[in-house]
Amino acid sequence: MYFLEIISVIISIISVCVVIYGTAIAFGHFLVNELNRARGLYTIHKLRVLRADLGTYLLLGLELLIASDVLKTIVEPGLNELMILGGIVILRTVLSFFLDREIRLLEQEARQFPKMPH
Repeated sequence: MYFLEIISVIISIISVCVVIYGTAIAFGHFLVNELNRARGLYTIHKLRVLRADLGTYLLLGLELLIASDVLKTIVEPGLNELMILGGIVILRTVLSFFLDREIRLLEQEARQFPKMPH
């Protein structure tokens, strides 16, 4: 079981790295977008794409965290571990629902306005 604990910790660390990486990328793009706003080149579409991209990184991070918590629950089954896992699954499901809606809206806009600047 010690092996599963190590794997669980490694997956948790990877999860945090994915979220930090996605946040850093999103923040960089946000800064570029805000600089473009000062030059009159700002579009709300770019900000919406940025939000969808960040959401994708967050979802991947949460999915990895779920995998890590499943392993923790196998190693140390208990009500507390199950509640944490359930909370993460609910958060991931809600985030996925809204991200999916956002992506569908972006795709619909891209079809309606194919010349929109990206």
